[in-house]
Parts: sequence; C-alpha cells; structure tokens
Amino acid sequence: NTILELEGLFIKVGQLLSILTNFLPKSYHEPLNSLQNQLPPRSHEEIRQRIQSELGQSIEDLFEDFDVTPIATASIGQAHRAKLKDGTAVIVKVQHFNIEKIAEVDLDIIKKLTRLASYIFDIKGLDYAYEQIKLMIEDELDFKKEAESMTIIGKNLEDFDRLIIPKVHSSHSRGRVMVTTFCEGVKISDLEQLNKWEIDKTDLAERLIAVYVEMVLRNGFYHADPHPGNILVQEDGSIVLLDFGAVAHVQSNLRKGIPRLVESIAKNDADGTIEALKSMDFIADTKDASRIAEKMIAAFRHFIEEEVKVQGLDFKNIQEINPFETGLFKLKNELGLKMMANTFQVPKDYVLLNRTATLLLGICSALDSSLNPLVVVRPHIQTLIKEEQGDIMKYIVNSLQSTLTSAIAIPETLQGVLQQAKKGQLELNVIGTDERTQMNYFLGQQFFFAFLSVFSVIIGIWMRQVGDFELSKYSFIASALFGFLMWRNMRKAKKINQRVGLRIRD
Repeated sequence: NTILELEGLFIKVGQLLSILTNFLPKSYHEPLNSLQNQLPPRSHEEIRQRIQSELGQSIEDLFEDFDVTPIATASIGQAHRAKLKDGTAVIVKVQHFNIEKIAEVDLDIIKKLTRLASYIFDIKGLDYAYEQIKLMIEDELDFKKEAESMTIIGKNLEDFDRLIIPKVHSSHSRGRVMVTTFCEGVKISDLEQLNKWEIDKTDLAERLIAVYVEMVLRNGFYHADPHPGNILVQEDGSIVLLDFGAVAHVQSNLRKGIPRLVESIAKNDADGTIEALKSMDFIADTKDASRIAEKMIAAFRHFIEEEVKVQGLDFKNIQEINPFETGLFKLKNELGLKMMANTFQVPKDYVLLNRTATLLLGICSALDSSLNPLVVVRPHIQTLIKEEQGDIMKYIVNSLQSTLTSAIAIPETLQGVLQQAKKGQLELNVIGTDERTQMNYFLGQQFFFAFLSVFSVIIGIWMRQVGDFELSKYSFIASALFGFLMWRNMRKAKKINQRVGLRIRD
C-alpha cells in the first residue's frame, strides 16, 4: 500500500523485489506481483484528455472501438485495448498525466539521499550514479524513443523462431501515447496456465536467455526491463516482448576498450588494463583509484589463473567454486566496499545490464529452479569467440609486438633515470610529510573550535539565567556551529591519516 501511494520509481523497486522469489517469503509474492501491471488505473477522463492533447483528435475520431477498462496499469502509464478504423486490434499505451512531476520529485529525493550518503560515508561517485539513473528515467518517459527502440530491436530479432515484438503504429503514436499491434498471451510467471498448455518451461527459459544473448552480445542493443509483466507467452510457446521504455546500448567506448583490455591482459600489462577500464568509464580518474585498481586486477588475474584455472579462452573447464573462499572475496574484506566504490563507477548501461540479469535470473529460476543459465549461454559465447578468432589472434600479435618494444626501451629508460641522478635532478618524495603538517594544522583548529563551542554554551547558560533568552538562543546556535566545524576538521584529519596509511601499504 505504501508503494502504491508513493507511485513512480518506488513501484519499479517493488517490481524488482517481486522477481526475487528465492529471497522473499511466499506471503510477499502475491501483493508484489500486482505491481507488475495491475496497479490502480487512472480515470477515463484523464486518459481521454491525454490522448486528445497528444494526438489532436478525440478517441472517437482515432479509434473504431476503445475499451475504457485498462488491461494493465504500470508505474508510468496504462494500456487499453482498442481497434483502429481499419479493424486492426491494437494496444494504446497512455502515459499518466502527472508522472513527469512524480519522477521529478523521486529523482530529487534520490539526489539528496546520494549526496547525504556520499558525505556521511565519504563514498565518491554517487553523484555520477544519480546522473545515470536520471538519464535512464528520462528516456523511459519518452514514448518516441520507445517506439524507435521497439522497431530496431524487432528488426534485429526477426530471424528468431517463436518470438514476437509488436508493430508500432506511428500514425497514432506521440511522445506520451503509443499504439502497437495487440498480441495475445499470459505473463511468463503464470505457471498454472503454462502447465495447462503443456509448455516446456525449461525450453522456454532457454529460448528467453538466447534472445537476450543475441541482443546483448551480438547486437549491442537490448530490452532492459524483462519483468514478467513485460514478457507474455502464447499457447504455442511463442514469447512476446513488451515495453521497450528501458533499453541499453553497448557504447562505442566499450567496443574500442575491449581490444585494448584483451591486449593488456594478454601481456600482463597492469597500466594498460587500467587505461582500458578507464576508457570504458569503469575506473575513476584519480591516482588513488588507479593504485587500488592495480590490486584488484592482480587479485582477479590470480583468481582466473590459480583458483578457476581457465586455460586460454576455453571456458568449458570452469568448475563450481565457493565465492566466499576466493582471493577476490578476501580482497574485498581487505579494501572494504567504501574504497572499492571510490575506485570503480558503473555507467548507466551497466546499471541496466545488472538489473536485466537479475530479472532474467528470477524468471528462469521460477520456470526451472534447476536450470543453470551458464550452460545455456556457453554455446553462444563459444560461437561468438570463433567468429572473432581472427581478431583475437591480431590482439595477441599486437601484444607480443608491444612487449618486445617495451623490452627494447628498458635500457634507454634506465639510462634516463641515471642521468637525472647524475645531474642532481632526481627527486625523492617522502610519503606523508605534507599530510602530517596538515594534520597538525587541523588538530590546532579542533582545539580552537572546541574551546569556542564550550565557551558559547557557558555564555548561553549565563544569558538564560539573567533572562536574556534571545542572546541565549544565538549562543547555543553558535556552540552547535563550532561543534560542527570541529567535527568536520576531525573527519578531514582522519581522511589524511587513511591516505598516508594507504600509500605506505602500497
């Protein structure tokens, strides 16, 4: 009830939770499932006005028939069955009148919370994450973009058997109203109906995964909101994908960064690996972030080579491992989530990709709890690797060339360092000297602010005793201000101390 009252982005959180069937008690499933497409509908008058304002014509002029009762209501809008003048059965998706304002308020709340969390816990990059969420929501509120995405992805997947993506009727679609061809079907989570139709649920899950592998790994453009309300199944087992408001691209910086990343890993070049990850916007552009990333990359290489034992690009020999006993998990405990968050940042596309994977895993688990998605994905990965084998060989050749060049350049680099030392131009930096000076300065300020805070309290108490309540109030406010300044200096000194400790460990 609280989620329904808050509307907007909170409903999306509820939709995500409704998929986590292995996480929540069964008593939560039914009410949260209703958030997928059965929210309280808006009035017919509101829908009528929205269509009139967007298309410039009345419902009667646009449609032969229009069902006033929506077949589905979601966080952003609701869908009605209708017939065009030529008799074509369609779905009319209409955006709620005040959804822009609700989204604006929700985004403002998220912005304030991220700033507060960033300040209190000293985690960098939360503002960046907020901007990516903001862009994602703005895209989802534009039905023109959704119509374009539906058309492009439909064309990309047209060779898939038993997969349907509804056709967009552009003549009846605008920024806040979209009309698509009607497709029969039940939600993919309706296991009772799937059993009545005798549909192979394991095959259904495998085909759904195959569709997403095609979109993500081959096309680089995919449907990013696969909750059960957006995936229908027909009696013959055909899959229908709905609601393309949330989509994601594999951006050009990722396509360009992957060859650099593979090349750097092949020659064990930590600096090149970090630069490649930076080019893909995974690592913050700071010196501390680079040092921490080096540790994490080294731990990852050890994990791949020693703990998982992957030989070359042959993934079929990967065995099950305990994730809580790996070097990666131990490194996470050593560095802490805060330090890792300050090192790595997640672009919009990867926020969506993570959410997409979570939703898909939830659906597949419900269809077949014994299904291992990696087994389904593996043949598709192997096919892609074979197709790109020529490029991989090119990367290896380039890596060997780069390694040889580096080896030749070592004597010249060493000679340059020796020449600097001979000329007296070689500088040595003693770690922590400047920081210790700053800490002493902050300690002096802390003592000063503590004295002023206590003195203000004493003045405030004395003023209250003599009856001057106005000055007493200002004295207590001043005391609180001085106390805050003292606390801020303490935090700054603590951060400097941690930075010095990190450099010494490195």
